[in-house]
Amino acid sequence: MARDTPVAHVEIKCHSLHGDPEFQPADQRPLTAPDRSRPSTSFTAGFDLFQPFKKWVSWLVPMFVVANSVLFFISMYVNDCPKNSASCVGRFLGRFSFQPLKENPLLGPSSSTLEKMGALEVDKVVYGHQPWRLISCMWLHAGVFHILANMLSLVFIGIHLEQEFGFVRIGMIYVVSGFGGSLLSSLFIQSGISVGASGALFGLLGGMLSELLTNWTIYANKLAALLTLLFIIVINLAVGVLPHVDNYAHIGGFISGFLLGFVFLVRPQFEWVSQRDAPRRYNSISVSKYKPYQYVLWIVSLVLLIAWFAVGLVFLFRGENLNDHCSWCHYLSCIPTSKWNCNSQKFTCESSRLGNQLNMTCLSNGRSGSYSIASSSPELQQICSQLCN
Repeated sequence: MARDTPVAHVEIKCHSLHGDPEFQPADQRPLTAPDRSRPSTSFTAGFDLFQPFKKWVSWLVPMFVVANSVLFFISMYVNDCPKNSASCVGRFLGRFSFQPLKENPLLGPSSSTLEKMGALEVDKVVYGHQPWRLISCMWLHAGVFHILANMLSLVFIGIHLEQEFGFVRIGMIYVVSGFGGSLLSSLFIQSGISVGASGALFGLLGGMLSELLTNWTIYANKLAALLTLLFIIVINLAVGVLPHVDNYAHIGGFISGFLLGFVFLVRPQFEWVSQRDAPRRYNSISVSKYKPYQYVLWIVSLVLLIAWFAVGLVFLFRGENLNDHCSWCHYLSCIPTSKWNCNSQKFTCESSRLGNQLNMTCLSNGRSGSYSIASSSPELQQICSQLCN
């Protein structure tokens, strides 16, 4: 999620494109010895082809892609750049043309348009009684590049998961993880606005990881699958320490999806599925549907998820800023270097001017200064930022 720039004040949730690893169930043993005159995938237990888990047709994830795309076109229509700016990009597109690149380098609408359509703004959530923005922001995008990156990632990750687990469970993980990402972002970054689906996308990645762990015994090449998935997750989280990217939304979505995966993506034991589908005469020993550790993970994850949302919402509506309680947590979202500055706050200053003499006071820290300037608005913003830092 990109943090707001000094001009546009827009926070963008970005998610890098990657593929998801293929996991194949292991140890799919027939109930009886296979008939050697038939292919090895056919068994003589009263059926020709044994498929332990149902395959679903993916339709919800494509609908999510359509919904995000439609809302992006609506936001561009509402934005109507030619009406409000003289330097639009792609003016031949009419009211669908983009804001100037200095204002929005991702080719999209203005921050005011996104705010009007439901972008996450903490003050409006807490003091304006608009908690719905915690959900609505995940369906909006700041530009063409932003929506392309997120939607391609959603297609590659989401369709595979929906085919494996169905639309109800994957839809729940996507939406709840998006909410979790917005919640954690609101607790740490309380200036500017936020849009994007990367919290939900990181939730799907977290769900993939917990699904692999809780269903560990049914997978072949376990270590390779785990290392591949961890590598993908680490690379994506590493992108979040760049400037103007909100890694709190990524982390919040990932944690929420990780906990939800233990709840929604648990698989029954292969032996239980085999026994259920076999003719009654082959059933001899009763097998538990889930292993004991799966029940434990299910209960612990559900309790932790409820506790995290309850505590997070209480802190949010009390107006708490978690940076006041964690002096190092800001490094999770941005690590400053000689190449960039992580300060993305909006500052407010009071100024008076007499000729070329400008007197300015930062309202957040009370510092004042006098400057000789034949100023333009961008210069005033830069002086205010320096005075408040």
